[in-house]
Amino acid sequence: MKQFIKMNKNELLDYLWDENPDMKRLLKYSKVIHEARNNFFSYLNYYERSYFNVQSEHYNEDIPIVERNNAKECIRVLKNIIRTENDKITKHCAFEILFKLSCDDMSVLPKISEGFLCEFIFLMKGIKGKSEAYLCQSRPVEYENARSASVERSKVLDNYSYMMLERFKKYKTGLDESLINERRKMKAKILKYFKAGEKEWFDHRWQLKHVINDLKTLSALVSLSADEIEGLKLADKYSIPFQITPYYLSLFNETGRCEYDNAIRAQVLHGKNYCKNIFKSKKNGVDMDYMGEKSTSPIDLITRRYAQIVILKPYDSCPQICTYCQRNWEITDLKSAKTTKDKLKKAIEWIAADPAIVEILLTGGDPLTLNNESLDKIIAELAAIKHIVRIRIGTRTLVTMPQRIDDGFLDILKKYHKWGRREICIVTHFQHPAEITPDVCAAVEKLKYGGVNIYNQQVFTYFNSKKYETCLLRKTLKLSGIDPYYTFNTKGKEETLDFRVPISRLEQERKEEARLLPGIVRTDEPVFNVPKIGKSHLRAWQDHEPIMIRPDGKRIYRFFPWESRFAVSDAYVYTDVSIYDYLKRLEADGEDIDDYKTIWYYF
Repeated sequence: MKQFIKMNKNELLDYLWDENPDMKRLLKYSKVIHEARNNFFSYLNYYERSYFNVQSEHYNEDIPIVERNNAKECIRVLKNIIRTENDKITKHCAFEILFKLSCDDMSVLPKISEGFLCEFIFLMKGIKGKSEAYLCQSRPVEYENARSASVERSKVLDNYSYMMLERFKKYKTGLDESLINERRKMKAKILKYFKAGEKEWFDHRWQLKHVINDLKTLSALVSLSADEIEGLKLADKYSIPFQITPYYLSLFNETGRCEYDNAIRAQVLHGKNYCKNIFKSKKNGVDMDYMGEKSTSPIDLITRRYAQIVILKPYDSCPQICTYCQRNWEITDLKSAKTTKDKLKKAIEWIAADPAIVEILLTGGDPLTLNNESLDKIIAELAAIKHIVRIRIGTRTLVTMPQRIDDGFLDILKKYHKWGRREICIVTHFQHPAEITPDVCAAVEKLKYGGVNIYNQQVFTYFNSKKYETCLLRKTLKLSGIDPYYTFNTKGKEETLDFRVPISRLEQERKEEARLLPGIVRTDEPVFNVPKIGKSHLRAWQDHEPIMIRPDGKRIYRFFPWESRFAVSDAYVYTDVSIYDYLKRLEADGEDIDDYKTIWYYF
């Protein structure tokens, strides 16, 4: 893998043709592109038949079935990429570029990236059964008896487990003693700054009143890098709000960004790219509602994408604002936040009038920003609707302000949670194992003691995408009483480009890392949230397919709606981030990218 990342475009092109001279000849000596395309389809068909037709003179049973199966997948992808229909859909033509390059037309070389060439190098490796798309190179061995085989198999499984356990040592959870001690000191500094004590710290109302939302206060409490300061200055210039609770700030490393708080800082310190892209989008009149929620809102405060559940948004702010939030277009700061009683009343009446709806996700903004009295009134009205069997409370306060789980809130849950009739549950949003602290565990214990189920939705971003990083999150969540529920591919918004990860990395993580965890721990499902339509499962070819490689090395995918088996529906075309660029970024951050070498073969 490393050799390809170090090559320039000329070297990569030479490698492609040196390894695939038959491909170059086929393309070069076709008279026109139409003929070249037909010949190339035949070329791919030849390989496909030779792998699975035992009567073919070219059938080679020595090629492992995993290689032959991978070859079949690569052939399918490459056929998609060279189809004229997909040229039209994507307004790109990767095949035309290959055709010109094969004819030694070097005028196109400056127009393509190294990532573009790498995609075809690895596709062709796969098609020829030379991908070695597996981390361990051992092959099955015959043993004298079943016991000998099982002993050797146990050793192999040990090695798989140790791969994960060794990598866990690189990371820290918020339950690590050294981090607990560091954060205790940070907490003391924050309390001293605000002239407060332990009593105030554990009062969520004090936390809300002292949210940090200006650069001066933040700089007085933690060291910031030059790029962090630049980003926050731009946020102020462009009126982009940021908010950090005192509790969450205590999770920062006081002396500056480090490996253990990198993911934490990234979530709340708006970067310069984020601020510039938001300003640019607003200036150009771009609709910031990326998920198309306005077009799935039959009435104010309601979003509906599925048959039996709706989203109800009674409040438009949070104790803390996440940089990559999908609702950043409508989330305000605490000073500007409001609830509209008339709109809320009409939304609840609308739900009550439709018995097809049996479940509600109460989210926002964060509904737990509201006081207990207001929250009680809302939940009481929802619980009074006979056909509602479950109320989910979508909140990040478990992560950002665990003090919010107070006795008053617990009394509300106990009042409306009725075994066998109605469930009240919590859906939260932990991003990194360093966020799981003793305070979090204490809050979870209170909820679980009251019989409340807690589920986690993680967004898979660059800052938690390193090898086994998300596995440690799952493990720590489950041990802390929280069930992994969904892992979301990062939204395709331009302003959050710094967070985005190729789809193939999430698929790779699921297959090669999460699969090593016991089933009871890896209960989350990797999904892509399709704008206007809803979640598409990333483990199924039936739900999505790559259809093009752009000149800049980015894959273009076509996603099929979840209801495609119910009705004829339109597909959604999505441009991913470049695998090559992602690997280069990992390498710059000190990762051994050979650990990620199979990423090219996830589609």
